[in-house]
Amino acid sequence: MISLQDICVSFGSFDLLTNISFLINDQDRIGLAGKNGSGKSTLLRIIAGLQLPSSGLVDMPKDITIGYLPQQMRIKDSTTIINEVVSGFREITELSEEIERCRKEITEREDYESEDYLRLCDHLAFIEERYSILGGNNYLAEAERTLLGLGFKRSDFERLTGELSGGWRMRIELAKILLKKPSVFLLDEPTNHLDIESIQWLEDYLASYNGALVLVSHDRAFLNNITTRTIEISLGKIYDYKVSWSEFVILRKERREQQTAAFRNQQKMIGDTEKFIERFRYKATKAVQVQSKIKMLNRVERIEIDEEDISSINLKFPPAPRSGTTVIETEGLSKTYGSLQVLKDVDFKLIRGEKVAFVGRNGEGKTTFVKIIAGELDHEGHITKGHNVRIGYFAQNQDELLNEDLTVFDTIDYIAKGEIRSRIRDMLASFLFKGDDIDKKVKVLSGGERSRLALIKLLLEPYNLLLLDEPTNHLDIRSKDILKQALLKYDGTLIVVSHDRDFLDGITSKVFEFRNNSLKEHLGGIYDFLRKKDMSNLREIERKDKTIKNTNPDNKENISSNKQKYLEKKDYERNLRKLRKRVENSEHEIERMEKEMLELNRILSTEGNTERNTDLIYERYRKLEQRHYEEMLKWEQYTQDVEVYLQNKI
Repeated sequence: MISLQDICVSFGSFDLLTNISFLINDQDRIGLAGKNGSGKSTLLRIIAGLQLPSSGLVDMPKDITIGYLPQQMRIKDSTTIINEVVSGFREITELSEEIERCRKEITEREDYESEDYLRLCDHLAFIEERYSILGGNNYLAEAERTLLGLGFKRSDFERLTGELSGGWRMRIELAKILLKKPSVFLLDEPTNHLDIESIQWLEDYLASYNGALVLVSHDRAFLNNITTRTIEISLGKIYDYKVSWSEFVILRKERREQQTAAFRNQQKMIGDTEKFIERFRYKATKAVQVQSKIKMLNRVERIEIDEEDISSINLKFPPAPRSGTTVIETEGLSKTYGSLQVLKDVDFKLIRGEKVAFVGRNGEGKTTFVKIIAGELDHEGHITKGHNVRIGYFAQNQDELLNEDLTVFDTIDYIAKGEIRSRIRDMLASFLFKGDDIDKKVKVLSGGERSRLALIKLLLEPYNLLLLDEPTNHLDIRSKDILKQALLKYDGTLIVVSHDRDFLDGITSKVFEFRNNSLKEHLGGIYDFLRKKDMSNLREIERKDKTIKNTNPDNKENISSNKQKYLEKKDYERNLRKLRKRVENSEHEIERMEKEMLELNRILSTEGNTERNTDLIYERYRKLEQRHYEEMLKWEQYTQDVEVYLQNKI
């Protein structure tokens, strides 16, 4: 479908990409992997036609459409969220206006036998069919469903986009791209500004999408759940495997081991052959054998081991000074922004040595609460900081807070104090800022390089409470793994806000969910929390049956094992029938409404309707359209409930 042939990108004497060639086939699910600065974003821009390579060719059919989401963008507009999202449906909205105009004209005209009238009717039939093919009957419902999936609330739809942060603005652009349904998605770090629930929604959407996908992401779980092919960029070359990320890591290791073994065997053979040639070169009786060995060596195809970029950051947090037993405690803590209540009467207690995760939908107060703990926001209620608590804070937009006009060296030199100033160059080198890199201005650094620079600031002093708000945004997978290992060894107290499931797994033993202006504590790791969330939609259905089963606490002891299994099986099947019946009833209702809408549409297209009748029919049609949309949302939830229930079979 899309062919890349001998793509090269050079900056002066530095070659970023060297003779890269591969195909993007229909329905490919490609994960583009590599370290920060390896050229992933550059390659996406080249495929999208936004950047020309130094040499090489990108070839694609004219009818291919591209949906490109860059890692960073700056967009200014002054419309509402819903209007901005549906702006991508320009043809549909123009057709809708044309249909309204034609229908109105038809109802007003009386020259039913004229050729002009018949042409108008034919035109209306044509544009109505085109409108239906493009999804005009449900494009608004689809736009709303996409916005809800990406974390917006229905009450947000009429908000002005100018009020939104960069992360929420990025979600609008992602929604517009998803709704256009292009032939190929080019997504550069789409999960950076999404919460866990929105990431899971996007996973489901992309996994079932009937098109190709090229994805740059450092979220290992996200890559594994979506991609079936991995292309790694390393030292300007690519390594293409028809497997997901985790399988690719294993195969790449096996490939290098095989190459290393074959290389050693070949080197031994070459050495032995050269010794034979040298030993018998001047003996007439061995002349034929020597010449044969020389020819054989000339024909040998030398084995090369793939170059591997093994550079990585060196991260180790200083030992944490001892703090009091209670590190942070709040009572009745609340926070409002104008009329918007974000936190209400929050009681929270953090004990020395605990490592906890803050999760929840964006806008529920995670970052606000972290800023309050860090002392950067005022609030209502009480917050108590324990004895000798020293806080190290990594803000979500830490990379944006850096002074872009300073150099890498000056950024750290400006805040470093005491003896550590003599070790700044060593610290920068351990975070891959070597040689001339330390003289680069911050404004030319990639997102990953900025995040690494911001992390160095946490090493300048020993802290016993780390507040990390989305620390993995823009970090490559290897750097994230190193940060994770450093946090596992960190002997202080930790609060981490993150949407990266693989990163959180193993670090934290407690999860605080932010929802409805408050916190809910969940014991266990992130995957324990997610498993509970998967079952939450089924609690009401199961509650009645479980109450009956638990009425007699000795009931289980009086029933044999086989009978107990039989009863559990019957309970499972009964609940499943209830769920499937809800789906079936919803489908019947949707079908009934669609038939009625078609009939109303037919009536509107026929002659003889008075203006009063037309208005009544239009009103009926609009009400049906709204009910149809609401029923579609119910059907979607009911269908998901069935799938979740089947996955969690007793």
